[in-house]
Amino acid sequence: MTYSVKEMFLTVQGEGAQAGRPAVFLRFTGCNLWSGREQDRHKAVCNFCDTDFVGMDGPGGGQFKTAHALAEAVQSHWPGGGRPLVVCTGGEPLLQLDHALIAALHECGLEIAVETNGTIAAPDGIDWITVSPKGDAQVVQREGNELKLVYPQAGLNPADYLSWSFDRFSLQPMDSAKQAENTTAAFDYCLAHPQWTLSVQTHKWIGVP
Repeated sequence: MTYSVKEMFLTVQGEGAQAGRPAVFLRFTGCNLWSGREQDRHKAVCNFCDTDFVGMDGPGGGQFKTAHALAEAVQSHWPGGGRPLVVCTGGEPLLQLDHALIAALHECGLEIAVETNGTIAAPDGIDWITVSPKGDAQVVQREGNELKLVYPQAGLNPADYLSWSFDRFSLQPMDSAKQAENTTAAFDYCLAHPQWTLSVQTHKWIGVP
């Protein structure tokens, strides 16, 4: 399989349960809920996405002809020491993250985290699974480490997810023109429903990728 990568870079995880942990971000091209083109946003299932996952023109981006080649490229971004982590994201990473790449990344000594919309079942072997439901898309991956719900979303009630098999449930304020209002709403919801924790995008605060 040939893997298409938008970008690859060393940063810290900015959101969710592992916020602050150094990681190599591996952003794949493509998504099954939106083309990534602005002219299609109005008809996308996820019309609030704030990520560019079109093309392969980002730092470290390109096509990788084998799982081993991509895993070595990811490993080359790690400075040494600590607990090497790769966060596979997109777009929708499970369109490309397969058993061969999981094995190759593990062989390079990397823990593997994935951030998925949950519409595709995750392959075995992923160390940390974060599912973020989007719009009315049918979620099939209903177990993992963290369910992270962008909030508020029309028609999505956080209470509907508490029966799913996740270790942690997080609300993340939607990044939009109503950012302050959304943050207050998520904060208030977490206080009233302490099964939920608040996830904020700290990487945007400090101005890093």
